[in-house]
Amino acid sequence: MSESTSNVVYLAIAVLDFVIAGWKCLALLRDRTPTLFLITVNFVASGLVFAMAAPAGYRMLGELTGVPSFATLPVYIGILSCFSLLHVLTMLWDPRLRERPAVLRRRVTLWSAAYLAAPAVMVVTFCSADLSGPTDHPLTFNTDFAGEPPVQVFLAVFLATLACGTLSTYRQCRKLKPADPRFQRALRSFGTAMLFVFGYVVCSAPAIVLAAFGNHALDTVGVLGSTFGSIGALITSYGLSGAAVGAWLRERRDIKALQPLWDLVVEGVDEDLAFSVDSARSRRLAWNVGFNLHRRVIEILDGMRALRPWVSPLPAAAVHAAQEQQERQERQEHQERQEHQERGASRCRADARRLSEQELQAAATAAALRDAVQRLQAARRAAAEQGYSGHPQPPEGPQAGLPGEDTPASDERQRLLRVAQALTAPLVATALEAVRVQRSATEAAERQ
Repeated sequence: MSESTSNVVYLAIAVLDFVIAGWKCLALLRDRTPTLFLITVNFVASGLVFAMAAPAGYRMLGELTGVPSFATLPVYIGILSCFSLLHVLTMLWDPRLRERPAVLRRRVTLWSAAYLAAPAVMVVTFCSADLSGPTDHPLTFNTDFAGEPPVQVFLAVFLATLACGTLSTYRQCRKLKPADPRFQRALRSFGTAMLFVFGYVVCSAPAIVLAAFGNHALDTVGVLGSTFGSIGALITSYGLSGAAVGAWLRERRDIKALQPLWDLVVEGVDEDLAFSVDSARSRRLAWNVGFNLHRRVIEILDGMRALRPWVSPLPAAAVHAAQEQQERQERQEHQERQEHQERGASRCRADARRLSEQELQAAATAAALRDAVQRLQAARRAAAEQGYSGHPQPPEGPQAGLPGEDTPASDERQRLLRVAQALTAPLVATALEAVRVQRSATEAAERQ
């Protein structure tokens, strides 16, 4: 990796780490857990490491301290700090260890002691080494000073600790079997990142050994190890934040998908039900999508409750009748196709996808809501024409329930998404048209 490329890559990773650290810090303020704290500190440390490891930051720190290679010490200690935090994090994630607090405490204490002892030895050996000679390139410190015995101890402790930490973390990730599949994918990415970081050790160790004997044939291989470290850092960032980013994207998608339903039962019924009408379409709260989504679900449920007096059982019944008619027609067409095939005729036509019970319930709910809103708005127009103000009088008689009202709170989000998707379904339009015709016929009969 050339110096200019290293500057771009390292500083880009540093910016990414700081952005994720800020995001995690906001989450930490809402949910103060040890694991989230370790993740936040890890991203802060990783951002500092890559900022100092970039050739530009490396040389700037060297000029400030008067020692050209001084940045190597905080960079290497920072690397060990990052991976020690990740190792401790995987131990805290292990459900088997959490069931045995004494074992978990002992393992965390032993590894923490090792991760504290290694930097202490590194500080002593680094400070006792003769680093007066400038290095040709910040990434070649390992091979440029490999002839110095204190540097040899410094690098040996660093690489040995890094190798043990990454391999132990990889093994820990392989053993963890979380129930959430998204968490499983994140951990697999996390474990893969450890192997890439171990690739840095594999590349650096032989280059340092040969350089210690005056042979610099593998110096380029040693520099190549930094590429493995960068790739490992990126995969680690994904492993620690990929699931959260995926959840954030899904919440953003669900907010947009629920917008038509919100327009129908909140904006079309009573805007006072909304937390803020302007914020319903605002992009300024895009970072707090979790709050926006929960608020959107609550507002929609409030709007559906406000529509209860106007809900009629006719639309839901019409949906089921239309579905039954469609299924009968499909069975008849299927039988006709079989007869044609038996006669040797080739006639290919795909059957319409049969709705599941949940989708049929969502279609019935969507039809009932659209019909209720139409009845409410018609009553408002009639009241306005007669000069009445305030809320119109709802129809007399017992109130009809909405399909799916007994849905558990944990499943409401998915139910409302299905209802929002069903608002424009052909089945719903067919049912509403049937209800309109039925009511027109009833009104005509009553006038007679």
